[in-house]
Amino acid sequence: MIPTIAFIILIAGLAVQSVFLLREKTNPDRFSHYLLLASALLLFAATVQRSVRIRFPALTGIFESLLFFSGIIALVLFVYRMKAGENTPPFIVFIGTLFSVILLAVASSPLPGKNPLPPVPALRSHWLVLHVSFALIGEAFFTLGFAASVYYLVSTDKEKRRRADRTIYRAIGIGYPLFTAGALIFGAIWAQYAWGSYWSWDPKETWALVTWVVYTVYLHVRIIMKKSGKTPAFIAIIGFAFTMFTYFGVNYLLTGLHSYG
Repeated sequence: MIPTIAFIILIAGLAVQSVFLLREKTNPDRFSHYLLLASALLLFAATVQRSVRIRFPALTGIFESLLFFSGIIALVLFVYRMKAGENTPPFIVFIGTLFSVILLAVASSPLPGKNPLPPVPALRSHWLVLHVSFALIGEAFFTLGFAASVYYLVSTDKEKRRRADRTIYRAIGIGYPLFTAGALIFGAIWAQYAWGSYWSWDPKETWALVTWVVYTVYLHVRIIMKKSGKTPAFIAIIGFAFTMFTYFGVNYLLTGLHSYG
């Protein structure tokens, strides 16, 4: 019930954003980001509720991760809107919100199991909780970076592009260490605990590494080579595509040790 209410609120926020996005000249949107915050809080409440029912942090299944991921994206967008103020590009928030809505739409589909079940023994590890939560928080910032990258590529205004480039850099700059800690470091520790090996070249491990390499290339291009513009924006989009394949594609297209999650 709570995720459904959050879904409706998120759709309402997307509808409000659509109105402001389609108007060429209008007052800034001063309302929809509060709907994002409300939706995020409800999704976190649903996570807590499910955690109490299974007596373990509810992050061990696809459905739970979809709720948490969507909520984190909504919260990141809210913070971004509050930081950027009235200069926030409506397009960036709209794309991020749309993706959050898509995640909840997938959660409401028949694909993920929705019954809160106690995790199997291999999943009853707090290293797993750190692994999943940090990785998803990092990916939420990658989502903001993706939205800003698309905005950069479709924008023709020099100042708007400059702001978008800065948003991409900051979003990935925050998301990268979080993703590194969650997907690679905490993931390796949990793998040792669950499977007796820090690294097994499992498909999910491999694609998480590929994703990390792409974002490492982005930071190398942006910081070491000091390049901005289309090249890093394209790399950020490619990185997000790999992020989504690691999150969705590996679970449904490939088999491996992560198949149960």
